[in-house]
Amino acid sequence: MSDKVKRFKKEREELNQMVLARDNIDIKRFFALDNAVYRDGALNAKTKELLGLATSLVLRCDDCITYHVIRAREIGATDAEFDEVMAIGMVVGGSITIPHVRRAEQLWKEMED
Repeated sequence: MSDKVKRFKKEREELNQMVLARDNIDIKRFFALDNAVYRDGALNAKTKELLGLATSLVLRCDDCITYHVIRAREIGATDAEFDEVMAIGMVVGGSITIPHVRRAEQLWKEMED
């Protein structure tokens, strides 16, 4: 696991704990919903992660892109699947997504090992 992935996961976990420690039921419900929608259902979990990645790319959310690149790799997405998701995100989001595609590609390559 790359240092970037380790740092991202650690920071995300620590910040999530801080947010959830506030004991706000609405925030906890949203977090639970976010977790639940990525489980296997009519669509399998990998497809859902790839959808999350494409959507995050279009929205240009770097943290979200990083999270979904990591999850897509962990859940077994292939290079070909990743490439198609990047292409879809660029077509829908336009050229403004190119810097985000570059960073996603960099992280995807870092995670090859």
